[in-house]
Amino acid sequence: MPFEEKVTWVNLVVAVVVPVAYFVIVLGRLGDVSAADISYQRPLLIAIGASIVLTIVGSVLAGIGSGISAELHGRSASGEFGNDERDKQISRRGDLIGFSVSSVGMVGVLALTMLEYEYFWIASALYLSFVVGMVVGSAVKIASYRRGF
Repeated sequence: MPFEEKVTWVNLVVAVVVPVAYFVIVLGRLGDVSAADISYQRPLLIAIGASIVLTIVGSVLAGIGSGISAELHGRSASGEFGNDERDKQISRRGDLIGFSVSSVGMVGVLALTMLEYEYFWIASALYLSFVVGMVVGSAVKIASYRRGF
């Protein structure tokens, strides 16, 4: 498995697990208080920070694992980390589709803003748009690696 694919798996797992935890915690408060009274800012910043840290740590661990795997199989570790043209095309295609999905979500965020919804809903929709774009982009990349590009 190429290093880029491993990093894409890390991105996908983080992009699913962290937002699910955020939404479970924050949306769970809706039963007790109104959307205007939910303090979502700290959990949202923690979720964003956790996503960044977990992605970096996961990528480093994937790199270490690739290096160890290369050594055990008698291959050069430098070849394991090199991006070929296929990796670049897969990355571009996945990013383009993910950004397109996020952009469609931004239209919804813009609509919520124009309709003057509570900040909680606007921020949650914005975060969800980025998350869905990341998940779709990662899924496209993984499918391209698995099924061919």
